[in-house]
Amino acid sequence: MPGQYDQQIEDLLAQYNRQRESAAGIRRRINATTATVTGPRQAVKVTVGAQGEVTAIEFPTGAYRRMPPKELADVLLATIEQARSEVLQSTASILADELPAGWDVLGLLQGKADPATVLPEEPVMPQNAHDAIDRGFRGNSHG
Repeated sequence: MPGQYDQQIEDLLAQYNRQRESAAGIRRRINATTATVTGPRQAVKVTVGAQGEVTAIEFPTGAYRRMPPKELADVLLATIEQARSEVLQSTASILADELPAGWDVLGLLQGKADPATVLPEEPVMPQNAHDAIDRGFRGNSHG
């Protein structure tokens, strides 16, 4: 005879599988995210992937030829940084739709925010789950 919690366990497993599928989809969306930025005077064009890696550098015009090396280097670095910032914003936007309200997604991605500040001390569960945990793990021991 099925136990009283069988349906709840099946529902939790189904929910877990849906969350795994959703997480895989999010990962695919993030991995496909890029940002392309063109620097001043169209001297350089940079594409950056989701992890901030530079995937392409182009020189769409001959403007770079008329720039002193230091200026070209500065424009290149600034353009890379802008592309990284844009791809980070795009990634944060993807995740913001999936995370609970109150999460500083951009701060999390930059390593500046602490997820513990928005997570409860105890997991949110129905009272009967808390009761079962107390009886099975913290309460009476068989013995």
